[in-house]
Amino acid sequence: MIKIAVLGCGTVGGGVCQLLIQNAHDIAKRTDKCIEIKKVLERNPQRAYDLGLKEDQVCSSLDDILNDDEIKIVVELMGGIDFAYECIMKAIDAGKNIVTANKDLISVKGEEIFALAKEKNVDVCYEASVGGAIPIIGAMQNILCANTFTDIVGILNGTTNYILSKMYEKGWSYSKALQEATDLGYAEADPSSDVEGTDAARKISILGSIAFNSRCTLSDVYCEGITRIEERDIVLAKKLGYTIKLLAVAKERNNKILLFVRPAFVPLAHPLASVNDVFNAAFIKCDAADEIMLYGRGAGSMPTASSVIGDVMTICQNIANGTTGKLGLECYKVKEISPVTDLRSSFCLRLRVADQPNVLAGVASVLGKKDVSIESIIQSPVKNSGTASLTIITHPASEQDLQTAIEELKACEYVKKANIYMCLDMETM
Repeated sequence: MIKIAVLGCGTVGGGVCQLLIQNAHDIAKRTDKCIEIKKVLERNPQRAYDLGLKEDQVCSSLDDILNDDEIKIVVELMGGIDFAYECIMKAIDAGKNIVTANKDLISVKGEEIFALAKEKNVDVCYEASVGGAIPIIGAMQNILCANTFTDIVGILNGTTNYILSKMYEKGWSYSKALQEATDLGYAEADPSSDVEGTDAARKISILGSIAFNSRCTLSDVYCEGITRIEERDIVLAKKLGYTIKLLAVAKERNNKILLFVRPAFVPLAHPLASVNDVFNAAFIKCDAADEIMLYGRGAGSMPTASSVIGDVMTICQNIANGTTGKLGLECYKVKEISPVTDLRSSFCLRLRVADQPNVLAGVASVLGKKDVSIESIIQSPVKNSGTASLTIITHPASEQDLQTAIEELKACEYVKKANIYMCLDMETM
């Protein structure tokens, strides 16, 4: 019998309690471990009672958990950073193992948490912090641990993926798709962390740390969101044989790490193009296993609870074997973080230019002088405006060279507007 405490009985915490109660028999038979929820820290006791928990299982003071030697695992599911960090550090100091789904905390305070856990010889597991029910972290730390990772390309935020999917499938505007996501509970009242890419950036910083054995933080991730995506961008993507996804990317080249989150044109033939609605996926490249894609529900009460309980069972096994304290995030290397301008990829450019002779030649000349080669180009007039729309697909090029060329083009009198969208090219990413 392993006794645990759960901090927070909200969406995920409630799901964990519910799943442990309703599937207790199967969990015990499959793992030979019985899990007892001894304490739940919850400011609203009724939420715990509604799940079938008894009065003596619910507490309002962390000390009730810290001072209970029978509790071996503390499951932090409150969210936020400051109070969660305080609770976890106190629990570790008291010799308790930790499970958390808190990506914000791990991405910001992970280094301090893991250092204390190592000192106290306890486990810290955080599978549910990235990808909900998808076992991305476990796969990288265990099944794929013999590999050298080179690339992780992920769709790691269900809210933005739902919005972009509906814009693509139904032709909705960004605002309509966001409202639908909010109505269905996929988007928060304040969706900025999702739509501006911060949520995905936190997750890719965690995966980058695991993959490359070097500490990656939120500040290392170049981040763009989806708020500038318009219906015409979706139409263009369809016309060119792409869809648009918010990609989170971690890659290593020449002992340097590149991390970014940004909207991308994804070829319809690529596996990530078929990841729609609130589903998430991680496309991983490594030396031995080659290419692997993990796919599933990236958020929600029960999907996240599934991963949380998986971590609880892992720690139970470690307790039984006397092997706690072997952390899965050993950042024993220090690698340089490359700026996003170091990226080489194919790109899609869209320009609004004056509809007059020699403009196309001028654009091609500016790009050529910056070593940006054109693969294809589409020109179409914009009615009653005296302007034309240019869509240019480049051969693989340096983003630094491309940005320099774009700035030079913007200074040209005949260029009214210029936008860049990255095309997914796995050979050069």
